[in-house]
This record gives sequence, structure tokens and C-alpha cells, in this order.
Amino acid sequence: GHIVHNWKVRWFVLLQDKLLYYKLEGGKKESSPKGRILLDGCTITCPCLEYENRPLLIKLKTKTNTDYFLECCSREERDSWALDITGAIHAGHPVQVQELHRMKNSFKLLENISLHHIVDKMRDSSTGIKLTLNVEQGNRYKETFTGSSLVDWLISNSFAVSRFEAVTLASMLMEENFTKPVGARSTGATRYSDLSEQFLDDSTALYMFAETSKKMLSSKEELQFNISELSGTIVKQGYLVKQGHKRKNWKVRKFVLRADPAFLHYYDPTKEENRPVGGFSLRGCLVSALEDNGVPAGVKGNVQGNLFKIITKKDVHYYIQASSKAERTQWIEAIKPLT
Repeated sequence: GHIVHNWKVRWFVLLQDKLLYYKLEGGKKESSPKGRILLDGCTITCPCLEYENRPLLIKLKTKTNTDYFLECCSREERDSWALDITGAIHAGHPVQVQELHRMKNSFKLLENISLHHIVDKMRDSSTGIKLTLNVEQGNRYKETFTGSSLVDWLISNSFAVSRFEAVTLASMLMEENFTKPVGARSTGATRYSDLSEQFLDDSTALYMFAETSKKMLSSKEELQFNISELSGTIVKQGYLVKQGHKRKNWKVRKFVLRADPAFLHYYDPTKEENRPVGGFSLRGCLVSALEDNGVPAGVKGNVQGNLFKIITKKDVHYYIQASSKAERTQWIEAIKPLT
């Protein structure tokens, strides 16, 4: 409410240029709207974290600087409303609407992502993630946060544009030992083989900052690359998602395609040093797109589509996901002449 800042149940109807809300009497909405929010010139914030105890908010600021706080019943419903309202706000600009839906449904993390930077922001006392006391199965856990609150925080701070991207980022934070699961719910999920299922976008799954903020590789684990491999001309580079060989989980990697000599190397975007974590010669390789209807043998976990496979001369199989079919086609067409 605007005068008395209390919370009331209202029935909302989204039209092309306005959002109407109605009072409910006896479980039915009244015939005339109680009020309306004109969407022209509106800005939307979702998730809105201004109310610590209300994580399901959407904030609308009108052209006249009036703030509306709308609380939904679930995160899924909140995100669905936010997407539709944003579409209505930009209804006169169909290109923007198409771009919005593409961003929400594609996978594209920030170009120069730094987990150290994200953790520093998370730890900020004023704008960072809120650490609270949580109870699970009778056990008390201090200075923790829930999985869904971390996902909301990552989106609201523009580190991700969709929940899938935010879950991937949160999984990377856990994988790199910046955060750790606590309690039965979240630690139980880490037994899954797929990375995308290890972090839970859930209000009952608890996490906290890990004491050690960086995993160190022993000298035996460090990969050595011949300088000649990295001397070729860069043909194409960009972020893709690659399935691991041992744990079969999915990780974001920056791929660099080189010619003369023809090699494909991939880098960990969370590492500050500019050295590959893997790579292989393209001579004698086979590359092909995998159809989206059905997951082929050898592929595990949450496959988003746009998958392609590279088989090396030594019969090593690499499964890689692109953000779109067009991007997948571009990578395949760039790799094929070098095989």
C-alpha cells in the first residue's frame, strides 16, 4: 500500500500498456479495478532485494517515480510475471522483446568473469549477500545463506540474466571452493555426478563462505603446453560449456581455435593466469552437431541443447554446448577446415 505500507492480496491483470489490480471479495475479484499501473516509461527490478524477508518481490518504478512492490507466490511465478511485464513495457520495440527472450533462454556469461570479484562483492557489508542464522532438522547454522537467495543476488547484481546462468555461476563458486554446502539438504546434492545438480536453487538448501578461497594445483596437476601449440593464428574464440571427462559435469570454458598449427585450447575463466587447462590437435578430428531430440550415450546431466561433439585422432570424445544453434554452426564451420 502507498499510504499504509501494509501488504494486501490483489488480483492482477496484465494488458498491453498497463497492469490492473482488483480487490478480492469472497474469493472473487470485484468488477472494477482498484488501481492501475501505466507501463509506459516503467523500469522493473527483479529480483528486488530491498525487503530482506520478502525474496519474491518485483519492483516497478513508473515514469512519475512512483514505486510499486509486488510479491509473488513462488520464484517461478515471480520470474514469469517479470518477463511478461518487461515484454509489455517494451511492446513498441519488438526487437528488444526478442532480445530479452533470447537472453533469458540462452547461455552467455560475462566475458571477463572473475569469481574473486564476485566473492568480494558478496562479502560487502552493505550490498553483499545477507548472512543469517538458519535451522535445518534441529541444527543451527550461523552466517549462512540459501541457494535461492544466492541465485537472486547474482541476478540482481547483473552477474547473470537467468536463473540457469546464476546456478552455473553459484556451482562454479562452490567448485572452486569459495563457498561450501552446509546441512543435509545441500551436502546431499553434492553426491550427484552432474555439476548443474550439485548446487540447489532452493530456499531450504544452505551454504556459507568457505575458509579457503582458492584451490591450489600441485606441480603434478599443472598441464604443460608446448609453446608451438599456442603460436598459431587465432581463428575464433568464445565461451562454451564443456563436459568433463572424469566427473561428467559441465563447466564454462573459454575456447580458442588456432590455425598453423591447428589446435583447440580451452581456458578456465575463473583463473587469472592466461594458460590453457586443456587442448588438443585438430588434425584427424571429427566434428559434428548432435540433434537436440534425445541425449546421446556418454552425455550426462542437464543438457540445454545446441550440443556438438569432437572426436580426436586418439578417439577422445569432447561434448560441448553452444548458446544457440547459430553459434554451434559457426564453431563447427570454423573447426572443420582445420581437421
